[in-house]
Amino acid sequence: MENNLAPEPKIGASREGARLGRSVSTPPRSPRIIDVTAEERLEIIYIGKLLKARYGDYSHPDFISMIHLNAYKMLPERLAKILSNFGTDFSEEQYGAIVFRGLVEVDQDALGVTPPSWKETDFSKLVEYGFISALLHGVVPSKPVEYFAQRKGGGLLHAIIPDEKMALSQTGSGSKTDLYVHTEDTFLYNAADFLSFLYLRNEEQVPSMLYSIRSHGKTNEMMKELFKPMYKCPKDANYATEEAIGDSPSTAVLYGDEATPFIRFDAAEQIFNKDAGQSPEAMDNLKEFWAEAKQLIYNDFIPQAGDLIFVNNHLCAHGRNAFVAGFRNENGIMVKCQRRQMLRMMSKTSLIHIRSVTHPENPYLIMEEHYGQVYKNQG
Repeated sequence: MENNLAPEPKIGASREGARLGRSVSTPPRSPRIIDVTAEERLEIIYIGKLLKARYGDYSHPDFISMIHLNAYKMLPERLAKILSNFGTDFSEEQYGAIVFRGLVEVDQDALGVTPPSWKETDFSKLVEYGFISALLHGVVPSKPVEYFAQRKGGGLLHAIIPDEKMALSQTGSGSKTDLYVHTEDTFLYNAADFLSFLYLRNEEQVPSMLYSIRSHGKTNEMMKELFKPMYKCPKDANYATEEAIGDSPSTAVLYGDEATPFIRFDAAEQIFNKDAGQSPEAMDNLKEFWAEAKQLIYNDFIPQAGDLIFVNNHLCAHGRNAFVAGFRNENGIMVKCQRRQMLRMMSKTSLIHIRSVTHPENPYLIMEEHYGQVYKNQG
């Protein structure tokens, strides 16, 4: 079953377009939503258990080297086709994100209490979810990778958990402020191509924010200004100010084909970070763009345990609403609950094109620090 929440084209406009011999499409305003069937879900859960028995861990070299073959052979055919097509669709109709609703069944008792932060995560409980996430990336096809800029690598799978010490930060560990929409690692030239976010629990019922460059429709004059390489982006809020700014080059916000562009954008760092060092012209352009973009943010979807959101990081930015970690609203009364827990995986379609910034002994570990600069003396 499939539920696509994007608005239908206006009948009159479609007929007029047909009369003039051209197609007329309505800009997508929401992600494609796929309802995973009970049969598909059982098949996926079985696959996770089978791969765990065969390889032990989703980072096993034999599994990673065979990931594309395993993905095409093992995943339910319908889901594999959807993701395979998604990986090469950059059209004006492509929103850039897919929601797989009810992808897995999460055993909440086996998962246990949400740890205080990602640092205390027991990854032995998450191995099957790691295999499942990896297969989805593999069928795109894309290869799971890790970034030294993210938790000094931290493995192919990251637990995203609200941390009280970082509650006000613009990071995945924050909670008390809205996390502004952003493409992942905007401060890198070689950011991830695809992201997956698998929700293990979201008892606080926090909506997930998504924003697609395709929602603007045709590239207008304001957007054309964003193709100019004149915009700064510090490293994100995981870094101290003096470490984040540095001597940063200027880059474009939009790139690729002008009619159907890609985007590299982080509202928090490029617009609201007073230390970003934007020129007056760049800041004016960014503010004008943001005034339009923020009206196009989609946050009507509230992920439930077992849902997964798959994102093209060149088309779609993500974020989340502010919330009170560990509490849910029941008829106006805040009731304690288990805190939100999510699993993130990132991938690249080509290891060849990133080889200049990967670890000499590990082509899956990206050592880029800030717009082409590579970490030094990290072993």
